[in-house]
Amino acid sequence: MTAIITGASQGIGECIAKRLAKDGYNVAINCYPSDGDKEKAEKVAEECRAMGVEAEVFAADVSRYDQCEAMVKAIKERFGVIDALVNNAGITKDGLLARMSEEQYDAVIAVNQKSIFNMMKPVCSIMMKQKHGAIVNMASVAGLYGNPGQFNYSASKAAIIGMTMSAAKEFGARNIRVNAVAPGLIKTPMTDALTDEQKDKIFGQIALKRFGEVSEIASTVSFLLSEEASYITGQTIEISGGLAM
Repeated sequence: MTAIITGASQGIGECIAKRLAKDGYNVAINCYPSDGDKEKAEKVAEECRAMGVEAEVFAADVSRYDQCEAMVKAIKERFGVIDALVNNAGITKDGLLARMSEEQYDAVIAVNQKSIFNMMKPVCSIMMKQKHGAIVNMASVAGLYGNPGQFNYSASKAAIIGMTMSAAKEFGARNIRVNAVAPGLIKTPMTDALTDEQKDKIFGQIALKRFGEVSEIASTVSFLLSEEASYITGQTIEISGGLAM
């Protein structure tokens, strides 16, 4: 089995790559084509190989269709099959709408939203010929409920939810499942820097009274890609600890 994970040089993408390697997938680790990102991605690949699977780094700007098409072709040639795709790559360029620049809006839409099209079009072409495949797209609670200061990010993530449902309906007859996950507030170095007072205020909105762990995102992705989820498609699984109940 082979899985592609975009934006997998760090954070949630890194954790997903390692979890899928643990599950027995050979992993194609995508990163942005910069020296720093490539170096991080190579370390992730080394850790995946230590689990007994094949792992290789493929650098490409997922906002560019030509680069995605070439990358998918190279991955198919390298591994022979593409069983799973995790569209994880994403950026933020936050700001209130009244002050947001066109560049801020366009950049987030290009990386977060258009990358889904850029990756799914060539991958689904391969999966249709195989007559099997599973895809998980990274949405966000911001795409479900909106978030002040994230007009562009919320728009991109809401679009991903709609794209997921459309693709699930288009490709279901070919045994290709398409789902999304919508993380809430996840533990990162940024959340670690918050004061206890700030954390208490945030936890007041979360039923489980804590931040999520990246491993909890990865385990949900693992489930959605597995045969245990063989009758689940077109769904968006919120992973927020009960943020909006």
